[in-house]
Amino acid sequence: MTYESIIGLEIHVQLKTKSKMFCGSKNDPDEREPNINICEVCSGQPGVLPVINREAVHKALLVGLALDCQIAEYSKFDRKNYFYPDLPKGYQISQYDQPICGKGWVEIDSPPRAGARRGGEKTRRTIRINRAHLEEDAGKLIHEGNTTLVDLNRAGVPLLEIVTEPDFRDPAEAKTFLHNLRNTVRYLGVSDADMEKGHLRCDANISLRNPGETELPGYKVEIKNLNSFKAVEAGLNYEIARQTELLAVGEKLINETRGWDDVQSMTVAQRSKEEAHDYRYFPEPDLPIMHFVREEIEKLRAELPELPAQKLERFQTEYGLPEKDAEVLVNERSLAEYFEEVMSELEEWLSSSPSPGVGRVGERSDESIHKLAKQAVNWITGDFQALLKVAGTDARDAKITPENLAELIKMIHKGEVSGAAGKKILTIMFERGGDPSNIARDEGLGQVSDEEAIVVAVDKVIAENPKVVADFLSGKKPALGFLVGKVMAEMKGQANPQMVNSVLSKKLG
Repeated sequence: MTYESIIGLEIHVQLKTKSKMFCGSKNDPDEREPNINICEVCSGQPGVLPVINREAVHKALLVGLALDCQIAEYSKFDRKNYFYPDLPKGYQISQYDQPICGKGWVEIDSPPRAGARRGGEKTRRTIRINRAHLEEDAGKLIHEGNTTLVDLNRAGVPLLEIVTEPDFRDPAEAKTFLHNLRNTVRYLGVSDADMEKGHLRCDANISLRNPGETELPGYKVEIKNLNSFKAVEAGLNYEIARQTELLAVGEKLINETRGWDDVQSMTVAQRSKEEAHDYRYFPEPDLPIMHFVREEIEKLRAELPELPAQKLERFQTEYGLPEKDAEVLVNERSLAEYFEEVMSELEEWLSSSPSPGVGRVGERSDESIHKLAKQAVNWITGDFQALLKVAGTDARDAKITPENLAELIKMIHKGEVSGAAGKKILTIMFERGGDPSNIARDEGLGQVSDEEAIVVAVDKVIAENPKVVADFLSGKKPALGFLVGKVMAEMKGQANPQMVNSVLSKKLG
């Protein structure tokens, strides 16, 4: 029997702040020396007092606004009591009944369900946000042989926990949501959101019910240790199969927490799932209640940048890009911004260029813009991005400026260099920077589009190869390719191939 999946996510976003959530210790996720970034507060010494990090609150509010959450007028912190070796105070400062961000929602384009026909259309779905609240992170345990060591560098680092409603019906939807959320927090500049480094951590809750039922199932299984988008999807798919098998034989499922074993690609039982009362929440007595004024929140809303979903839609409408091309750009903010700077240069040129095939002076047709945008995205997401990956850098740090890449695209568009020569020029620009026209001149990579010069070379090749010409005229079409090659050789490979073909075709009737 096929059941319906009921899936919810709990996501912890590590906020990118200078100091920790309640003290002045440095917030540095890349620190490798243990217990360097700690103080009396985050190490839980008696008699110390926490102080709220204003920057963390600001960034939490930005995320809440981006998720269309209701921002609380009053919000407080609570103590969440539990014992664990890397939690020195014996409790975590979190938020319980008055979170900073309340209910919200986002839309996702849900991919076709498993088993749907290939190329099926995406479905627009609304995912409700239950809450987003601030809390501090715990430390980290390091296991070495039979010894366990405690590193408190991460203790007290600000986290924003985002809890969704159980609105996902397919693991692929959950993966899509996470991917979109990662892009959103990166665009907001609040987190690097690298799952492999623990900046973004996700727990997934899943249960199954019969198709057509509207009530939530009477149990919930939480999956932990999901440290990649792939693991989230794989863990949920595994649980669907496991729970389906158990329900098929009449077994009653219970609330439990299971860990994802990436090596064996399976979930493993860890413990029964805790409830809120198990943590004995009570208001944090050492921190004041936070009060947020509506006018200030609206000012903050005005700070929101263009978010990934908005940029994705605009790239498709303004530049005529296919969805997949737009997604590749939007998934990396630096690449999207680089593309826009390139397009700004190309559009300015387009508006003032009388070049054939580009448009009259002052003309700015959508067709011309879309054609140039497609060329730009092909270069950026193709050869340029490949060079970035090999170098381990991003577009912001590349030696190729957007102005110079735009100039290279213009040169190719005008026939001044060939596509093959353009690749060579791009590689040289990436290694040492520089103007593409100067590189083309210095390296002898320019392309001749002078029709008179090409006609001279064509006449010479026709005169020197009468038999090949006769073969072509008798219907042997491959002979034209031989003649094109001879003309290119005559012009040292610098002739515009399209013009060579055109001139030869005219000469040979």
